[in-house]
Amino acid sequence: MLAIENLHVGYGQSEVIHGMNFALRPGEIVAIMGRNGMGKTTLMKSLMGVVPSSSGVIRIGEKPVEKMESYQRVAAGLAYVPQGRMIFSSMTVKENIETGLTVTDERTVPDHIYELFPVLLEMKSRRGGNLSGGQQQQLAIARALASKPKVLLLDEPTEGIQPSIIKEMARTLCRIRDEMGLSILVSEQVLSFALDMADRVLVIEKGEIVHESPRAGIDEARVAGFLSV
Repeated sequence: MLAIENLHVGYGQSEVIHGMNFALRPGEIVAIMGRNGMGKTTLMKSLMGVVPSSSGVIRIGEKPVEKMESYQRVAAGLAYVPQGRMIFSSMTVKENIETGLTVTDERTVPDHIYELFPVLLEMKSRRGGNLSGGQQQQLAIARALASKPKVLLLDEPTEGIQPSIIKEMARTLCRIRDEMGLSILVSEQVLSFALDMADRVLVIEKGEIVHESPRAGIDEARVAGFLSV
């Protein structure tokens, strides 16, 4: 569903992602784990077209998207929940979600999005800036889902969120995979969250994948070693 081949990304003369290769299968959740500064956010931004790649291929299904603008990648089936959520704080919950409808033929928020996030239905007339961190994260995911994506990218979704909400978020991501058939790529530092929802874990270090394991039988101590400072 998403394939990355020999991807190189950098800022000016400084290369951050060095010839990366991996793929997401349909209906698979993959966690990309690593310490701060190892390239997780740069990778996510390059997949979305926010930071251009210098070489390599990014495919959604059979379609190469690496030369497309960000809005064209959304139309091709990619949705992005950035680090820090980046919701529109002065707009209502309903208006925030509706911004995700711009690439679809729909005018109203689909019922299944409110079924996934009942709290957003209760608060749909409230301004986004008045929601808690966990509620804003749900709103950012709901907005991304409104574009009817094939692949969902989440950058550090647990940042600044309390543990009970993190557990709930893992369950919700599994529901999204199972009910909507999405492939989901999550960049993350919290190992317990990754183990709650990911089918496979990749570890990134200095812009390269240095470890890969299916969740079943994963060597938690080894992965934790990569994440420790």
